[in-house]
Amino acid sequence: MRQARWAGLLDRFQNPTQVIATGFGAAALLGTVLLALPIATTSGEPAYWLTALFTATSAVSLTGLTVVDTERHWSLFGELVIMMLMQIGGLGIMTLATLFTVLVSGRIGLRARLFAAAETKALSAGDVRRVVRNVALFSLVVEAAVGAVLTVRFMTGYGEPFLRAVYHGAFHGVSAFNNAGFVLWPDNLARFVTDAWVCLPIAFASIVGGLGFPVVFELLRSWRHPRRWSLVTRLTLWVSAVLLALGMFVLTVTEWANPRTLGALDDPGKILAGFFMAVMPRSAGFAAIDVAEMNPSSWLAIDALMFIGGGSASTAGGIKVTTLGMLVFIIWAEMRGEPRVNIGNRRLPEPAQRQAVALVMTLATLIAVSTYLLLVLTPHSLDQVLFEVVSAAATVGLSTGITADIPAAGQVLLALLMFVGRTGPLTLGSALALRERARLYELPEERVIVG
Repeated sequence: MRQARWAGLLDRFQNPTQVIATGFGAAALLGTVLLALPIATTSGEPAYWLTALFTATSAVSLTGLTVVDTERHWSLFGELVIMMLMQIGGLGIMTLATLFTVLVSGRIGLRARLFAAAETKALSAGDVRRVVRNVALFSLVVEAAVGAVLTVRFMTGYGEPFLRAVYHGAFHGVSAFNNAGFVLWPDNLARFVTDAWVCLPIAFASIVGGLGFPVVFELLRSWRHPRRWSLVTRLTLWVSAVLLALGMFVLTVTEWANPRTLGALDDPGKILAGFFMAVMPRSAGFAAIDVAEMNPSSWLAIDALMFIGGGSASTAGGIKVTTLGMLVFIIWAEMRGEPRVNIGNRRLPEPAQRQAVALVMTLATLIAVSTYLLLVLTPHSLDQVLFEVVSAAATVGLSTGITADIPAAGQVLLALLMFVGRTGPLTLGSALALRERARLYELPEERVIVG
């Protein structure tokens, strides 16, 4: 009976579009209903339906964009609903993405190193249970550890009562690991800009959550043997490290003398804030400095980091670092005139190359169209609107401060972007891989002029 039930579950996984969209849509709808209750607001009045919908979608999609101040507008019940939605969004994304990774690996014959670097040819009932259990356990352990550190810091460094410190630690631990970006202070994390005991644990949780469960699990099992790491793990680690170092350098140098951001800090504070702000665009969305006061050149750099995002099968959004890594090697092979794309001692399959290009072009087109529509709907400048759109589509949550000023139609557009940005890349990537089929014949080839 149990085997039949799991078999039926696996059959439903053959259509990832329906599973992902339905699951997250139901969670967002449930969150909207709960946040619309009078008990969810500090005023005791029912929240405006669009405010509830926008907040619920932002929480379950792990974005962090808000149209109201979280602590002042929502009651304890409302904040707990947001926290629940963040947990559902994080566990749901990591579980579904990991399951689809196993499924896709079995379907197209790639080596999957999710479990002890073993080759997975099929998704069994034991695999499903183990994936769900390990994802949940790992998430809760990291969140608890980060929450404990924050709790101690809030008590000893800021004099918060025990229960309040525990609540703040738990809320921000969940928000950080799930890359959700929700905070309980009106200035985001600006009051902690030079506090390493707050910034570093949040940054650590954001990085770990953004790597993805398959990568983290493989590192835990074989960290002493990097030569055995899968191509996904190597790409994720290398590209993430390069982007983190490059982002920190660019943002720190650009904002170093800006008196409204890093310029008011001492040198160690500038370096800490620069590192923190380099981590956050990868999908976490926390801000230790006022993003609205940053230079437009910094906004553009953050746009690029947000568009790329984090690791596959993670809580991060964007096109994912593995996609960027594949594109770099595709371009390099084409420039060298090589007929095959090789990464290290592995050859990149042609279907994976096409899927990477399709994902990038789809998200870029969505951002371009949405930016145009939002420019029509609002009086804000192009750089502000583009920043907001990329932040929503990549489920980051950073903002130049215009979210609350956007009219209702624009907020609905941003809510749709957050939902599509969370479910779209996983849906598209899984659907493309699972729809792969062999052609029994080939058409005549004809060259087309490029450029």
